[in-house]
Amino acid sequence: MNFLKEYDIIVVGAGHAGCEAALIAAKMGSKVLLITMDLNRMAQMSCNPAIGGIAKGQIVREIDALGGNTGKVADFSTVQFRMLNMSKGPAMWSPRAQCDKIKFSSFWKECLENEHNLEFWQGNVNKILFQAGSVYGVETDIGVCFRCKCCVLTTGTFLNGLMHFGTFQISGGRISEPKSSGITEQLISMGFKSGRMKTGTPVRIDKRSIDLSKLEIQWGDNKNGRFSYYFEPENKLKQLPCYITYTNSKVHEVIKNGFKDSPLFNGTIRGIGPRYCPSIETKLITFIDKKSHQLFLEPESENSIEYYLNGFSSSLDWNIQNEALHFIPGFEQAIITKPGYAIEYDYFMPTQLNRNLESKLVKHLFFAGQINGTTGYEEAAAQGLIAGINANLSIANKSPLVLKRNEAYIGVLIDDLVTKGVDEPYRMFTSRAEYRLLLRQDNADERLTKLGFEIGSLSLSSFNSFLRKMNYKNSILSFCRTFSVKGSMVNDLLKIKGTSLLYRSVKLESLLLRPQLSIFDLLSYIKEFQFIYEKMDLNIRNEVMESTEIFIKYSGYINREKLLADKNGQLENVRIMNKFEYQLINSLSTEARQKLQSFQPETIGLASRIPGVTPSDINVLLVLLGY
Repeated sequence: MNFLKEYDIIVVGAGHAGCEAALIAAKMGSKVLLITMDLNRMAQMSCNPAIGGIAKGQIVREIDALGGNTGKVADFSTVQFRMLNMSKGPAMWSPRAQCDKIKFSSFWKECLENEHNLEFWQGNVNKILFQAGSVYGVETDIGVCFRCKCCVLTTGTFLNGLMHFGTFQISGGRISEPKSSGITEQLISMGFKSGRMKTGTPVRIDKRSIDLSKLEIQWGDNKNGRFSYYFEPENKLKQLPCYITYTNSKVHEVIKNGFKDSPLFNGTIRGIGPRYCPSIETKLITFIDKKSHQLFLEPESENSIEYYLNGFSSSLDWNIQNEALHFIPGFEQAIITKPGYAIEYDYFMPTQLNRNLESKLVKHLFFAGQINGTTGYEEAAAQGLIAGINANLSIANKSPLVLKRNEAYIGVLIDDLVTKGVDEPYRMFTSRAEYRLLLRQDNADERLTKLGFEIGSLSLSSFNSFLRKMNYKNSILSFCRTFSVKGSMVNDLLKIKGTSLLYRSVKLESLLLRPQLSIFDLLSYIKEFQFIYEKMDLNIRNEVMESTEIFIKYSGYINREKLLADKNGQLENVRIMNKFEYQLINSLSTEARQKLQSFQPETIGLASRIPGVTPSDINVLLVLLGY
């Protein structure tokens, strides 16, 4: 077999997972080849033009703290930024950015092309090359072969992709792009288990045809927010609003008339769709008594006329979509530029992976993104980052990066995938994390920056920026713990805020525990505090103050959660890999024997999270191990 060239790592697919995997591996020193069908569609925003959201925003900040690129690209291309859930506690605060999808993709492309260890090939991989239970290369559909030491599969929705437009079906991985075939069939023949999943996207609409005066306007936050800790974007894009409107009974009536030809209900679509991002058809069935559903009209680009109708995902015939659309207030004259559609694609059971995202069946083959049964740009990017890092570490014969559930949402994501598997497209929520007060969006750098620097995924300059920020935070904490506040300084403020006046001096830290007061309220009343604030770097001082305030106000809860995490973490260190033939342990339940034999968990902690393994089964294993 003739090989055009040899690389350390080949990444197949240039979606959000592939871009992160390729760039981080190249930054860490590997020679990387990124293969994609279209070099002009790097990190394409196939669905909604936004990054972040509930739990997803935390993931993006974690990616950034480990040296990834999604947060930086989002900051560069933001046209609206909002911090969600501000009415709730800080564990729930989640950053979200509406992005210019054209600039998002082009900036990603620029970042990739500026990495000297990274090369590109436009083509369709239809065969992975294996030898002695390990990957050694790939072959494209025109017979071009490349040799590698590791391969990362990030195929998105392209594996045997089939798009549904009502009664019409078109093969493809995305509208106007072909499907990829060959890989699924090859992997199944080697013993991999595969399934079908489904996702969808709504109509795109010409903004000029919409009567925006009938819609509720929604602007972003007044202050400029960002994802990246280490990157100050020169974002000169216009900040744009989104708009809110609602469906109604007439819209629902038209949609229901199309059910008879709906691929969702007539058996045409067999793949499982996302529970938490349902199509408009599914909403009408699931929430049968609901008279209306909220819709968000979102800009796709700073200067584009195309707008995205979030909440109106559909696989109905285009004429049904068009008719229903015209009964939505403000959309009476709406012109569709692209109809909505559903897409089915192949995925592989993620329980076939180790926690470093390497296959259990074949060495040096990594999976990341929707191929693992997930949905969302952020979940894909996180997996791509971890797969790229671990492919690099594998080549260097170093220990893999495995994030724990109390270290990162990324750790929760991967642990859920490899221990529980998926029966529907997996989407991250704050409720999936047991330790969400530890996994806040404001402290992702404190949790992960040192780790990223130690493994070589984060630069020295970024690490030094982190150390400078921590020095600022420590100085603020020290000041709050030692400075005594007199009533004469703050009683005017306390009266305004409706909280008890001070009749004796208290430490500033104690005063900050009052829920009525914010750290920013006190700045203008305590000149010594204001002096420290003004000495900090302008671009991070508000971030430092906010993070410090959260730490002070919630320190009791945070410490309690840390103790719980440490206690549960002891089970993570009890290794059981290759110590038992589970089928011979009669004191285990039948289901536990079957599940443990199949999963072969590395530790007691992992075993405890396998569905069907009970606490009594875990106790049996601990006794057998001598605990």
